[in-house]
Amino acid sequence: MPDHRFPCENCGAQLVFEPGQTSLTCPYCGHVQDIPEGEEEEQAEALQEIDYSGTVAQMQRTAEKEETRVFKCPNCGAETSFPEGTQATVCPFCATPLVAQAGINRHIKPAAVLPFQIDERTAHSAMFDWLGSLWFAPNGLKAYARQGRKLDGIYVPYWTFDADTATAYRGQRGDDYYVTRTRTVNGKTQTYQERRTRWRSVSGHVTRFFNDVLVMASNSLPRTHTDALEPWDLAALSPYRPDYLSGFAAEAYQVELEEGFTLARAKMEQVIEQDIRRDIGGDHQRISSKQTAMTDVTFKHVLLPVWMAAYKFQDRSFRFVVNGQTGKVQGERPWSKWKIALAVLAALILAGVAAYLYQVYGEGGSAGSTSFNQGATPSWLDDTGN
Repeated sequence: MPDHRFPCENCGAQLVFEPGQTSLTCPYCGHVQDIPEGEEEEQAEALQEIDYSGTVAQMQRTAEKEETRVFKCPNCGAETSFPEGTQATVCPFCATPLVAQAGINRHIKPAAVLPFQIDERTAHSAMFDWLGSLWFAPNGLKAYARQGRKLDGIYVPYWTFDADTATAYRGQRGDDYYVTRTRTVNGKTQTYQERRTRWRSVSGHVTRFFNDVLVMASNSLPRTHTDALEPWDLAALSPYRPDYLSGFAAEAYQVELEEGFTLARAKMEQVIEQDIRRDIGGDHQRISSKQTAMTDVTFKHVLLPVWMAAYKFQDRSFRFVVNGQTGKVQGERPWSKWKIALAVLAALILAGVAAYLYQVYGEGGSAGSTSFNQGATPSWLDDTGN
């Protein structure tokens, strides 16, 4: 986002957005300044869906754009904006040191932002609990969590898409039935039920309206992790105001609008296939062809809040992300080869001990039988010897 300053009325320091509030706070003197509320018409206009086809056709002339001063990471390629005056920092995606030489990026202006709802302390507590539950994690990772390392709050770019869909399909429905068969086992004749499937051709159509299909417009984080941060309560979106970004970083989108719609359509196709299988019914379904028509496709460009940490282990970066609205945690995790090797070794030792004990004291073991008859009853048996 563009460089904006929000000076404190008391001391002149930069005010920062306070998660979960509708105000900016001075970190030095504590002065609180409310973020102005937009008019209802302004909010409705900001959150209005934008026609996708028209925007793509006239992108260069009609899309509202803005210039952003960004740091481009030489390691992961993330383009991230930071507060005015930043000369050196660390990439929040991979922990690579960054220095000034920021470039200018021109892009579609966000329509809405989902302000942070949980603060850094709450996010760190959630991440600490998640990291503590990981098996075979290196000791350094747990030490990292205990040290209370600072998390980076960053607004991640997303596209949301709406679409009406109608799909015609052809396929086959399979219904199971059973027939009685006989077989001979050890000279005896047995009967059993053999399952068979009766297939018949089917055709039909299904419809579905998709609302706010989310696509992360960044390549800096694994989609498996960011997708797992869902659901987001998009009803809490606010019209984009730079006030909400004060004190936080914001990433510029790397996934262009058309590529974003391609990814969104793939998500829609998965749901449509499930709808078709339900419509076919039966025990099994085969889909031989389908044609989907999409109409009234619209989109929004929004920013969603994520708390992030990057941990380096054996020259690799591992990222952890926390949903800045709900506190849900996802992330990559390193494995300690030493811990895994020790666990395997311990398992082999226990297996060997168990095998030895079974051989000595197990059912039919002569050494165990002699010991029990001649000596006292072992303490781990009851008085009856059971």
